[in-house]
This record gives sequence, structure tokens and C-alpha cells, in this order.
Amino acid sequence: MKLYSGIDLHSTNSYLAIIDESGKRIFKEKLPNDIVAITERLSLYSGTLEGVVVESTYNWYWLVDGLMAEGFAVHLANPSAIQKYSGLKHADDKHDAFWLAEMLRLDILPTGYIYPKDERPIRDLLRKRSHLVSLRSSLMISLQNIITRNCGSKMKTNDIRRLKEDRVQPLLAGNEDLALAGKVSKDSIDFLTRQIRSIETFLEKKLELKESYKKLITIPGIGKILGLTIMLETGPVERFEKVGSFASYCRMVSSQWTSNGKSKGKGNKKNGNKYLCWAFSEAAELARRYDDKARAYYNRKLSKTNFMIAHASLAHKLSRAAYYIMRDQADFAPEKIFT
Repeated sequence: MKLYSGIDLHSTNSYLAIIDESGKRIFKEKLPNDIVAITERLSLYSGTLEGVVVESTYNWYWLVDGLMAEGFAVHLANPSAIQKYSGLKHADDKHDAFWLAEMLRLDILPTGYIYPKDERPIRDLLRKRSHLVSLRSSLMISLQNIITRNCGSKMKTNDIRRLKEDRVQPLLAGNEDLALAGKVSKDSIDFLTRQIRSIETFLEKKLELKESYKKLITIPGIGKILGLTIMLETGPVERFEKVGSFASYCRMVSSQWTSNGKSKGKGNKKNGNKYLCWAFSEAAELARRYDDKARAYYNRKLSKTNFMIAHASLAHKLSRAAYYIMRDQADFAPEKIFT
């Protein structure tokens, strides 16, 4: 008899459910997040267990790795693509766990990619870098606003980021309150800049772009660090059958639903990889600044719409170019993109 298991994973506990091939509920229990306790329960049915479903929550690594190490066939469920039974009046951890098992039994389970265990730590380090960059950007925008409100001029981000020269303090020195706000902001920005650089230095010494990803750096706006980010967040590009699938995974595809020219709502904007979305957004901004053809394309879009749509369009183009470059190991061809 074939059995199917679902685990509703939380921060401190997991709800384990098992059904048989007819959908009958065989086992249910709430367990602490202890891999020994969970594998002991599953081992009672291991001979007939077809698979174990774990939802892709923020803390799935330890559970999936532990189950795979014990020889279980593990499926990582994509929570943003899971549909609950319509008309449910009540749902809880037990229902969620059984529904995961039921979707596996019915072969309708939307799954995610189980990223190789050995490569996750370096990927998480790159994610930490992107987090620090975002924090620094928010601090710089806040500081720019303070300067603009009080001085009537906008300071360039490169001037704010300078480590060897403080160009902020002289502008705000006339008022002790503003001077302190400027000092705190500048010190925080400098600290983050040093931390970002330390991560970049470490990564450049430890990690190289794989052969099939090396030509990513021929794309305008993408250097080694962004190339590594795209490589590690993408994984094997072969898992994306079409360029549209990759662009959607990068969150570069509109989630608008329309019918007969009228809006019918929106899809799940969070479905996809937020780190790839960030990487291509960063690449688009750098390409717009430093590449003539990318800037010309952006300006053409900007003449017809607003800057946010123009920026998103450029990022979308770069993500599509990256797909073909990774798949075919081809050089970037601007004439195929910016037309």
C-alpha cells in the first residue's frame, strides 16, 4: 500500500500527517522541531512511503536535509502556488499537513527547487550582501532628503559613500541637531559600506563564475558580484523550459489579470525569486547610467511612460538576455535586446 506524508512546518513545531493511496488518514501528530523525533515517526512507514512534502517556509533547510539524509523522498512545496479547497470554513495545521499529502497523492503538488546543500551557505552570504546594500540605500535616501530640505540641493550618492572624505558634515554644521542626524547617518552608511566590501572581497577570493555563467558579465550593469548572485539564485538554467518562465521567476512579468480589456484583479506578485528581481533591478540601474544603448532604450520607454515602468522594462530585457546567455553560453548582443 502506498502512503503519502505532509509536514506543516513552523518555527518551533511541525504537524506530521500521513494518508494512504485512497486518501484515508493514517497518522497525525504535532511534533517539536527535532529531526530525530520526526524521522522516528516516518520510519514506522518508510517501507511504503512514496514521499514526504515539506512546505518551503523560511526555515526548511534543516528538515529537508535531515529527511534526505535518512533516505526519504522529499518534495519541497511552493506555498505561493498552492490552492486550498474552495469553500473551507475552517483550516488549521492538521488540515494544511493533510492537504500537502493529498496534493502529492493526486500528483498536483506545485514544487520548488531543492537547492544543493553545499552551495546554500555562499548563496546566503550573497543574500546578506544584498540586504546590507538595501539598508545602505534607504539610509542614503533619508540623508539626501535631509540635505535637500535644509540646503536646497541634492548630494550625489557617490559623494555620500566616500570613506576618506566627509562631505556631509560641512553642509549641516550650522545646526547641532541636523549635524548629529548627518553624523549618525554618515557613520551608519560608512559602516555598511565597509561590511559590504568585506563580503565582496571574501567572495571574489573564494568563488568564481562557472563556465556556463561566465558570459553574464558581458551584460551591461552586471559585474562579478551580480553575476555570482544570478548564478547562485538561478541554479541549473535547464530547469526553466522557456525564457518567459525564467523572467516570471525573476518577478519581471506583470501579475495583472484582464478580460475584454478590463482589469480582473492581480496575481501573486511574490511568486518568484526576490533576490533575482533585486539583482536585475540593480543591473538595470547601472546599465542605464553607464551603457549608451541601455540608456537610449530606457529613454525611449521613458518618453512614453513613467520612470518606474521604464526601469522595469529595462530590467525585464536584461533578465531575458541573461537566460539566453546562460542557456547558450553566448555573448550579450545589444541589437537583439534594445530594438
